[in-house]
Amino acid sequence: MDLVSRVQRLPIGRFHYTLLWVIGLGWMFDAMDTGLISFILTKMAEEWQMTPTEKGWVVSIGFVGMAIGAVFSGGLADRIGRRTVFAITLVTYSIATALCAFAPNLTWLLVCRFIVGLGLGGQLPVAVTLVSEYIPAQVRGRFIVLLESFWGLGWLVAALISYFVIPDYGWHIAFLIGGLPALYVFMILKKVPESIPYLINRGRIQEAHELVQKLERQCGVEVIETIEVKPVATKQSVSFSQLWSNPFAKRTLMLWLIWFGIVFSYYGIFTWLPSLLVKQGYSIVQSFEYVLGMILAQLPGYVVAAWLVEKLGRKATLAGFIGMCAVSAYFFGQATSVNMIMLWGCLMSFFNLGAWGVLYTYTPEQYPTNIRAFGSGWASAIGRIGGIVAPLVVTHMMVASNGFSAVFMMFTAVLFAVAAVILILGEETKGKTLEEIGL
Repeated sequence: MDLVSRVQRLPIGRFHYTLLWVIGLGWMFDAMDTGLISFILTKMAEEWQMTPTEKGWVVSIGFVGMAIGAVFSGGLADRIGRRTVFAITLVTYSIATALCAFAPNLTWLLVCRFIVGLGLGGQLPVAVTLVSEYIPAQVRGRFIVLLESFWGLGWLVAALISYFVIPDYGWHIAFLIGGLPALYVFMILKKVPESIPYLINRGRIQEAHELVQKLERQCGVEVIETIEVKPVATKQSVSFSQLWSNPFAKRTLMLWLIWFGIVFSYYGIFTWLPSLLVKQGYSIVQSFEYVLGMILAQLPGYVVAAWLVEKLGRKATLAGFIGMCAVSAYFFGQATSVNMIMLWGCLMSFFNLGAWGVLYTYTPEQYPTNIRAFGSGWASAIGRIGGIVAPLVVTHMMVASNGFSAVFMMFTAVLFAVAAVILILGEETKGKTLEEIGL
């Protein structure tokens, strides 16, 4: 039995759940940092008397960094290892977030937010690639959606910090709290093993064999002494042209379109939601309370998506959730009362974040081991371009008298287009091993 098959046959147990929560907490810290800026910006803009354009750049510069970080960390993870890059990116964005608290002016804040973006963008595709390569095919989708659910927890933590800290202690303290995750790197280095397919692809066969034997002992299955290896990719090299060669060109096009659309809509909606609600006449504290309620709705969205992704499959679940998010966005934009804002806002949050969970499952399943993190990183990077554009577009549209409604009409159209792309270009990957899909 070859090394990868031995990993795949391990019964789901303590090792898999430990991997989930250790990587998941890193994911949560990533989301916390991303969420904090949306709450901090509302208060900071008042103190610094920022123009709408300046506010837009505070958000967008982070996405410039995220796009660059996603590309370079993906390629780096395919060269020096998933675990190593995951740890480096965590430390990078944590320290840079803490430094934001000491920024004397907008220029230095933008520099720090760019560095934050490098770390944030680099961590996510590497994390999901690492977890995907350890989880058996029959439950891989469920585990990745559960991993993504830590994103909702991160936004919840950001909302709680903002609600209890910013009004009384100021936004500087919130940035300092965002730097604490740097200490978590020691847990990652202690608990997270390197990817077996990565080790095989880099020729570190004996190291991979010893690691698999250790896992077999932990899981209580037969420890195999002989080493059998099957290639996990046809090439060891990593190159951009591979993403556009057969059979990956169609998959790459699909992923890039999905990522651009979903990041554009997600960050355009949720990063600006506190500010949009304040513009509609609600106080800062009220807007924080409403957004907190909507963030709580994300958690059951992940649970439902985790169940459906192995029942209906990736394609139907992803397209369905994004389509329902489009419907919710339309009615949210037409809402005129607090009850309607909360109802449609919660549904929009439920379906949008459930879709994210499925997308993070679906993305690494499209590529072989040697370019899995690289391909995932490029898809994420293209998505970050949507994140760069969205704040600028929203800022421009909100100037109009019917800006609130127009913004959500636009997001409705974008989300319906993304759902159509999935249905037309997508291939079902449920129940297949990564090696069956990628080779």
